[in-house]
Amino acid sequence: MERIFKLKKGLDLRLVGEARHEKKVLPLSSEYVVSPTDFYGLTPRLCIKEGDRVLAGAPLFADKDTERVKVVSPVSGTVAAIVRGNRRKITGIKIKADEKNQYADFKQLDLLNATPEKVLEALLETGMFALFRQRPYDVVANPGDKPKGIFVSGFNKMPLAADFSFTVKGEEEAFRTGVKVLAKLAKVYLGIQPEQVNTPILPIEEAEVNIFDGPNPSGNVGVQINHVAPVNRGEVVWTIAPEEVVMIGRLALKGVVDQRKTIAVAGSGIIDPFYYEVLTGAPFADILKDNHKTDGNWRIIKGNPLVGTQSCMEDAVGAHQTELCVIPEGDDVHEVLGWIMPRLNDFSVNHSYHSWLSPKTKAYDLDCRIKGGKRNMIMSGEYDRVFPMDIYAGYLIKAIITGDIDRQEALGIYEVAPEDFAVAEFVDSSKLELQKIVREGLDILRKENA
Repeated sequence: MERIFKLKKGLDLRLVGEARHEKKVLPLSSEYVVSPTDFYGLTPRLCIKEGDRVLAGAPLFADKDTERVKVVSPVSGTVAAIVRGNRRKITGIKIKADEKNQYADFKQLDLLNATPEKVLEALLETGMFALFRQRPYDVVANPGDKPKGIFVSGFNKMPLAADFSFTVKGEEEAFRTGVKVLAKLAKVYLGIQPEQVNTPILPIEEAEVNIFDGPNPSGNVGVQINHVAPVNRGEVVWTIAPEEVVMIGRLALKGVVDQRKTIAVAGSGIIDPFYYEVLTGAPFADILKDNHKTDGNWRIIKGNPLVGTQSCMEDAVGAHQTELCVIPEGDDVHEVLGWIMPRLNDFSVNHSYHSWLSPKTKAYDLDCRIKGGKRNMIMSGEYDRVFPMDIYAGYLIKAIITGDIDRQEALGIYEVAPEDFAVAEFVDSSKLELQKIVREGLDILRKENA
């Protein structure tokens, strides 16, 4: 029996350029890039060198701290280059792909009939474990921990986010199989929205299904954890994205590491917004070829506009990425009288513009301007109005800024991740980088507790 959680706090924002429900398949690219920076909290130790031949599913690097957590290649081919940044930090591994993908054979791994210990070892061997993240700290999970649950959110309400109900079509069996595998490690909690109740991914007997009805960020796994099974000090939960559950299901069904996923190519800077089936590491240049506007200044975002990162054409699809968005930069806009002018096409949270009279379903063409500089933090409760967790968001941010670790723990920092503050950052009149502040606070806390 599903439990229903009705959430009132939050903010839905529609942007121009949502991907229509049509999927195309990106042909195999000539080169792929795997970046260790996609696996936050993992310090890479290379398992290969330039010139080595690899199969899809062969290890590229392992975590120095555990040596058990590995990241594997999405394609077969030759290691063309190991890209390094400051202090020789590894920022990417370039693989010249074969004309046809060849997979490492893992058919001997019978995940559906294996013991929990064997399942864990199989996920570590195949690189699938590196896709798990943990709370607290929002880093790559530690295989030595015993989680009290594994959380999967089956939807995302961020602007321009990919619709999992569409991307999972044709992969329902793989998703259900992936959940069965996860259930061998810990109790699985699946969060869905009301529209997904009658979709083919259900029923799933191996998971506790919870329905979340409310505005963004109700699709955030952190919000769902907070309402279903809050994280206390000393406890650990694991999280994994639904498209990565599909990959684990493919591993169980086919015995290969198949890192195909469907991403949304969206935004007002895209000529024809649609969904692309790609492999992790596929170059943006191939995805955006002849399908992005070149007049004016545009920002390429790796992810969705609220939680993604600024990127460029030379970048590649990240391990956890499900959107590639292009929206106006805004640095070439010159407005007469600025914010004083009445507006109908600019979104406003506080009724500053007449656009608040428009229907809630209206899509806006917003750019990347902050529209104001940093200023003193105003304790007006504006974070709490869009923060649907049982946490005082404003006081937690203040505790992180002041470095008060005891206060942070009391206010629930173990439960949050930077993405949980994305909507609060969007509405923040003080223009603070809340996600960056939370990330720094989690990193300090992790070092203190190490």
